[in-house]
Amino acid sequence: MSIKYGLLALLERQPMYGYQLRSEFERSTGATWPLNIGQVYTTLSRLHRDGLVEETGESDDQGKVVYRLTDTGQADLVRWFATPVTQDDRPRDELAIKVALAVATPGVDARAVMQAQRTATVRHLQELTRLKARAGEDDLAWLLVLDSMIFRAEAEVRWLDHSETRLARAPRPVVRPATTEAATEPATDSQEVPR
Repeated sequence: MSIKYGLLALLERQPMYGYQLRSEFERSTGATWPLNIGQVYTTLSRLHRDGLVEETGESDDQGKVVYRLTDTGQADLVRWFATPVTQDDRPRDELAIKVALAVATPGVDARAVMQAQRTATVRHLQELTRLKARAGEDDLAWLLVLDSMIFRAEAEVRWLDHSETRLARAPRPVVRPATTEAATEPATDSQEVPR
């Protein structure tokens, strides 16, 4: 999710100024995605430029500018909520890439890499479970975020278990030097085939 749509969703509730938006964003996500106030104001500036938010003309006693959602911003927000998140919208899976590289890199103990990650993920899962036990039933948004994080951590542990089993059953990989493009092209009549 981009900060843009988080701020638009918060402004759908009521007009707010930057610090309020940051606080509400962090409260709504259980502070799992802390925002820098500079990010908030930079994003508000772009949203204002693009006609998605506007200044209300009011400011608080400290001179903070209050923003509200425009009709264009509301239409953009409705479109975002109606559009499913695709795998292309998510960042690359650094853990999968790390494990794949560990398996293929000479001198790296891939099992140790997986075990270290499993230990860290199980600790994280335990902390999430403690947070869920302390969360109030009335904070539905935070509970949903926690559930998502717990399910992801559980899935990561299962994937690590599966990967370690697959690694144990696999024959030792043979690491071959990278080939050049010319060496991988099929021979033609004018090329001599090496013997």
